[in-house]
Amino acid sequence: MDGRSAAQSVLGIFLMIRRRKFLATLGGMVAWPFAARAQERMMPVVGYLNLESPGSASLQLANLKRGLNQAGYFEGRDFVIEYRWARNQADRLPALVADLVQLRAAVIIAVGSPSALAAKAVTTSIPIVFVVANDPVQLGLVASLNRPGSNLTGFNVLNAELGGKMLALLHELMPNIATIGFLENPNSQCLS
Repeated sequence: MDGRSAAQSVLGIFLMIRRRKFLATLGGMVAWPFAARAQERMMPVVGYLNLESPGSASLQLANLKRGLNQAGYFEGRDFVIEYRWARNQADRLPALVADLVQLRAAVIIAVGSPSALAAKAVTTSIPIVFVVANDPVQLGLVASLNRPGSNLTGFNVLNAELGGKMLALLHELMPNIATIGFLENPNSQCLS
């Protein structure tokens, strides 16, 4: 092989390597948006299930996000929230939970007894955090308050056991109060 053909071979190999690098770089540039989307999908999903409509829970959602932020978790950076609203149609809840399960939610926040019961009926593997007004043991959500015994945990916002203690504390803080009122929306099904 003469010097010229050796140079042509080396040049051909060099051009082939450069072409491969160019194609690999071009392929990486084309694939990058797809990889970025795949990484976005890898972000944990928090499922939010509510019997009511979006406007009814704006204060609750603001408080939820504020609490997560205070704990160092930020929507869009650390997790995404997938909202599911039944719009006061309880029969829609099982399908909404099934949708969250299909999205592989890392956790489901179930607001209200109907939402919590629907979530419990659909999944036994995804953690469910409920917010209910009724006794979660009587509802059948958990085995006991001390040992829930399943994938459900949460809290009872109108705990009858704590009601007396709250009144006693209020009386201790303001001993001169003679009348205490309690307002409730009888049409709200959110936490019942």
